Amino acid sequence: MNATLQGLISNAERAWSERQHDGKTHVTVVVDTSSLARGARETLAALQSAAANPANDMVVHITGSWGFCWMEPCVTVRSAAGTRSVLYHDITADLVPELVERCVTNGGDWPEMALGIVEGTATADIPLLSDHPFMQGQVRRLMKNTGTTDPESIDDYLAQGGYSGLLRALELTDEEIIKEMLDSGVGGRGGANFPVGRKWDFLRTATAAPKYLVCNADEGDPGAWVNRTLLEGDPHLIIEGLAIAARASGAREAYVYIRYEYPLAITRMQNAVEQAKAKGILGENILGLGWDFDVVIFKGAGSYVCGDETGLINSIDGFRGMPRIKPPFPAQAGLWNKPTNVNNVESYANAPLILREGAAWWCNVNPGEQPEKGTKMFCLSGQIVNAGCTFEIPFGSSTMREALERYGGGMLPGKELKGYQPGGPLSGVLPASEINNAMQLAPFRERGMFLGGGGIVFFDNGESILDLVMWMTGFCEDESCGRCTTCHGGNQRAVEVLRRIAMGGGRENDIDKLEGIVKTLVWSNCQHGQLSPTAIKLMLKYFRGELESLIHHKVDPTRSLPGFIEYRVRSQSDPDLESAVAICPTVAIVQDGQQQWMVDQRLCILCGACKEVAPSAMEVVDRFAPVPVGAIAAGGG
Repeated sequence: MNATLQGLISNAERAWSERQHDGKTHVTVVVDTSSLARGARETLAALQSAAANPANDMVVHITGSWGFCWMEPCVTVRSAAGTRSVLYHDITADLVPELVERCVTNGGDWPEMALGIVEGTATADIPLLSDHPFMQGQVRRLMKNTGTTDPESIDDYLAQGGYSGLLRALELTDEEIIKEMLDSGVGGRGGANFPVGRKWDFLRTATAAPKYLVCNADEGDPGAWVNRTLLEGDPHLIIEGLAIAARASGAREAYVYIRYEYPLAITRMQNAVEQAKAKGILGENILGLGWDFDVVIFKGAGSYVCGDETGLINSIDGFRGMPRIKPPFPAQAGLWNKPTNVNNVESYANAPLILREGAAWWCNVNPGEQPEKGTKMFCLSGQIVNAGCTFEIPFGSSTMREALERYGGGMLPGKELKGYQPGGPLSGVLPASEINNAMQLAPFRERGMFLGGGGIVFFDNGESILDLVMWMTGFCEDESCGRCTTCHGGNQRAVEVLRRIAMGGGRENDIDKLEGIVKTLVWSNCQHGQLSPTAIKLMLKYFRGELESLIHHKVDPTRSLPGFIEYRVRSQSDPDLESAVAICPTVAIVQDGQQQWMVDQRLCILCGACKEVAPSAMEVVDRFAPVPVGAIAAGGG
């Protein structure tokens, strides 16, 4: 056993224990991108100001996300006695004085704002956090530290058993480490589920040198942020995973490729690297073992195709981010044409848990003999009650319906589920009839799609499937690297057809055209082009009736496509009509010769603001429907 690393862990554990019983009230604020968007920065500043008052014997800390993103800012208060912690929600800066008075000055609770008791016993007013409906069914392993430790403190990580996975790896041979990974069954968490241990072994047996590791943190799927949650909430878990992978494969250097749009993740990962170096866990002669390994934090430039491992490698190499033709594969020729291993954030983050507790423990949470092992993080968004929630469950332990209802809180009031999008724009959409699919890979592969990195978006019956697919296809067109005409040109043609249909110009042979484009795009050079028509293909399979209505009957059942609707004045006497007139950005609501209000369709940009502020004064009508005689004179526009 390495005495140096064991000493670091023991000292951190001792300091953590002393802090838990120092007689002070400890207040911890979730500070991540989601909470900052809801005012956490101001909440933190208000608490720090309160802590500066000697009358308040309190210490303020920061932490990562609990997953209750829709109820941020979340704050945990740990009693001065060190026996009780309570998690509170929606603690905006203006509520800080009352929180301090109730929970610090008076040493009590604030039941109305409490989510649950983290430590201690439940009361009549506040249940245990573990009994909260959102926490039911979760098995928090990757998220064990997010919400409890300071992501900017290596000592907090060490105190929770951090780097003990590396400590064990130092006692094993490279083959033994890889066997542990293979025995666990952990697969790539980007969606492919290729055995992580097998990829590491490819790199281990590569003959060229030096060897490199790459952590793909270019989380580009709209509606996905599970990687960001880990990068911001527990950065040392990823660094430890990289160190274990380096020990197993013989890599000398690792690059963590983080998208430029994640500034806080970049800052915290860079801070973690510097702290690990200061402790002798990274750099030259690590822990006195004569072992050299370093980690570089690399900012991506926001290109979606850099989610492809070879596109990402090209970007680090200093070239334009575009996928390479394979073979050769990265294990033979990756960074600077040297052997390279690329894994997802969650893939590396699982390695310390597997080495720390063993392969048998790691995969003991999965039902049956399913191929996917361990837990998986997911995040839900769209027309749901708990938009933004993040959670961790065992693979295969839940269906999409259960996830929507338990973690997402169900659809918004008055909204009916129409479908959902798993796996990002390249994975397409499924209808509500497919909501009972298990949250594992097989059901989605059978439908020509994939579960992806964990982001799932739900949409309701008010959303046009054409509008959604048009956006997804447009995204694929914009993000195409442009190298192969098949992908770039094919997606351009698809977008042109979809936009023309959306504006009411659908033609009888448009479905044939779309089917032809789908068949052509599969011959693209990389998966971006090959998978980009998936949304169109599944729309034609599951939502064909709605598309045919738009093309052949000129009727939009959702009344949401600008090319199919018009806004008209419904009631001349409605008191809210004045607000509709005032809010129109193009002054399209005007009076005719009889002083009747009407909508000048030449000026209307179909923004919907008038209907939003005056729902009873304005109405939406089908543009292609016959206009009743006298409608203009009556003020219908």
